[in-house]
Amino acid sequence: MQIDWLAFTPGPAFLGGILLGLAAALYVILHGRILGISGIVSGLLSPKEGDIQWRLSLVLGLLSAPILSSLFFGIHTITVIDADWIAIIIAGVLVGFGASYGSGCTSGHGVCGLSRLSPRSLVATVSFMSAGFFIVFVIRHVLGL
Repeated sequence: MQIDWLAFTPGPAFLGGILLGLAAALYVILHGRILGISGIVSGLLSPKEGDIQWRLSLVLGLLSAPILSSLFFGIHTITVIDADWIAIIIAGVLVGFGASYGSGCTSGHGVCGLSRLSPRSLVATVSFMSAGFFIVFVIRHVLGL
C-alpha cells in the first residue's frame, strides 16, 4: 500500500476539526444535548412531537455542507469507494447496528463523549476503533481483498 502524500491536507483537516468541536460545544450549550449523529438520525425514524424540525435541519445541514463548500470555497473532494453496493449496504447496516448496540456513534462517543472525559465513551471509542483496525487488517492482509 502506498501513501499519497499529495492528498495530505492538514489545514482543511484542522479547520474541520475546529468547526466540529465548535458545533458540538454550541450544541451542548444551546440545546443541552450531545451531538451524536446516529441518535439524531434515528430520532427521525421514530419522531416525537417537536423533534422533526431541528433533527431534519441538522441532517440537511450535514448533507448540504460539501455542496456549499464546493460552490463558495472551491473545495472539491474526490471519493473513491472500492466496493459494490451490496458491501456498502451491509456495512451501513452493521454500522447502524453497532451504533445502536453501543448507545452511540463515533461523533457521540469519540468526539463529544471523550471531550467530556466520559469513561463509557472511552471504552466505546477504544472498542470500535480496535474492531475497525482488526477488520481492515483481516480483509486486506489475511483475506487479500
